Amino acid sequence: MKHEAWGRWNDLLDLDMDVAAADRLDGYERLLLDRALPLGMIGRADRGQLRERHIVDSLRAANLLGSPPTRVVDLGSGAGLPGIPLAIVRPDLTFFLGELRRRRVAFIELAVDSLRLTNVTIFAGKVEDATGPFDVCLSRAFAEPARAWAIAEPLLSPKGKLLFWAGRSFDVTSGTPEGARISVSAAPGLADAGPVVIMTRQ
Repeated sequence: MKHEAWGRWNDLLDLDMDVAAADRLDGYERLLLDRALPLGMIGRADRGQLRERHIVDSLRAANLLGSPPTRVVDLGSGAGLPGIPLAIVRPDLTFFLGELRRRRVAFIELAVDSLRLTNVTIFAGKVEDATGPFDVCLSRAFAEPARAWAIAEPLLSPKGKLLFWAGRSFDVTSGTPEGARISVSAAPGLADAGPVVIMTRQ
């Protein structure tokens, strides 16, 4: 029988999640509230909607990541978003969380250790210096589309893709970063969120 944590997350997500993953998402949410928010890694205005605005929003890409042996890099992980929630629900994949700022790296290290995420490696430095290739790059609140693609493209495998969390005002007809082909995903959305955009090489 599924327990309470699983029920809470299952009501918000269309994912085949087990009880252990639901418990880890609860644990990560507590870490964000207790540690990341007081340190300014999450806006204080988001306290009451942290689950939907940050964790559920991150998980919109869970079904876009592909099948093992997929290597995923989070270009600018910040407080572990979107990389940690995705690593929790996709333990079959390998995640690299890139972050330059030491305080945020320390928080990610705490979260990865506390949640026992054995499929996560932390890259403390400029993500451009990470050793690829990666099958998927993640860009959420990291950079505007052209810069995100410029950083991701050299890191990607030949058939790799960048998943870009776009704002509500994103217009797919307004221009494509040079060398990229874009499409808008069919990932489940949130009422106040923009699309997850898929970028691949032309």
